[in-house]
Amino acid sequence: MQELIDQLKTGAGLSEEQAAKSIEIIKSFIMSKVPPMFSAAVEGFFADNQDAGSDGMP
Repeated sequence: MQELIDQLKTGAGLSEEQAAKSIEIIKSFIMSKVPPMFSAAVEGFFADNQDAGSDGMP
Protein backbone atom coordinates (compact mmCIF):
# COMPACT_ATOMS: atom_id res chain seq x y z
CA MET A 1 0.00 0.00 0.00
CA GLN A 2 2.94 2.32 0.55
CA GLU A 3 3.58 2.30 -3.21
CA LEU A 4 0.06 3.60 -3.81
CA ILE A 5 0.48 6.24 -1.10
CA ASP A 6 3.72 7.37 -2.72
CA GLN A 7 2.06 7.63 -6.13
CA LEU A 8 -0.78 9.71 -4.70
CA LYS A 9 1.74 11.98 -2.99
CA THR A 10 3.75 12.60 -6.15
CA GLY A 11 0.98 12.39 -8.74
CA ALA A 12 -1.71 14.33 -6.93
CA GLY A 13 0.42 16.37 -4.56
CA LEU A 14 -1.22 14.89 -1.45
CA SER A 15 0.35 14.68 1.98
CA GLU A 16 1.00 11.28 3.56
CA GLU A 17 -2.14 11.67 5.68
CA GLN A 18 -4.30 12.79 2.75
CA ALA A 19 -3.09 9.89 0.60
CA ALA A 20 -3.76 7.33 3.35
CA LYS A 21 -7.25 8.74 3.97
CA SER A 22 -7.97 8.69 0.23
CA ILE A 23 -7.04 5.03 0.06
CA GLU A 24 -9.32 4.23 3.00
CA ILE A 25 -12.22 5.98 1.26
CA ILE A 26 -11.54 4.14 -2.00
CA LYS A 27 -11.29 0.83 -0.14
CA SER A 28 -14.64 1.45 1.58
CA PHE A 29 -16.22 2.33 -1.75
CA ILE A 30 -14.93 -0.83 -3.41
CA MET A 31 -16.03 -2.97 -0.44
CA SER A 32 -19.55 -1.57 -0.78
CA LYS A 33 -19.68 -2.53 -4.47
CA VAL A 34 -18.25 -6.06 -4.53
CA PRO A 35 -20.00 -9.24 -3.37
CA PRO A 36 -19.03 -10.35 0.15
CA MET A 37 -17.11 -13.32 -1.26
CA PHE A 38 -14.54 -10.86 -2.67
CA SER A 39 -14.00 -8.90 0.54
CA ALA A 40 -10.91 -10.93 1.50
CA ALA A 41 -9.34 -10.24 -1.89
CA VAL A 42 -10.02 -6.51 -1.54
CA GLU A 43 -8.60 -6.51 2.00
CA GLY A 44 -5.52 -8.35 0.72
CA PHE A 45 -5.01 -5.86 -2.06
CA PHE A 46 -5.04 -2.94 0.36
CA ALA A 47 -3.04 -4.70 3.09
CA ASP A 48 0.16 -3.07 4.31
CA ASN A 49 1.86 -6.45 4.23
CA GLN A 50 3.24 -6.86 0.70
CA ASP A 51 2.94 -10.65 0.91
CA ALA A 52 -0.83 -10.54 1.45
CA GLY A 53 -2.66 -11.94 -1.54
CA SER A 54 0.48 -12.15 -3.65
CA ASP A 55 -0.74 -15.39 -5.20
CA GLY A 56 -4.15 -13.92 -5.95
CA MET A 57 -5.82 -15.96 -3.23
CA PRO A 58 -6.34 -15.17 0.47
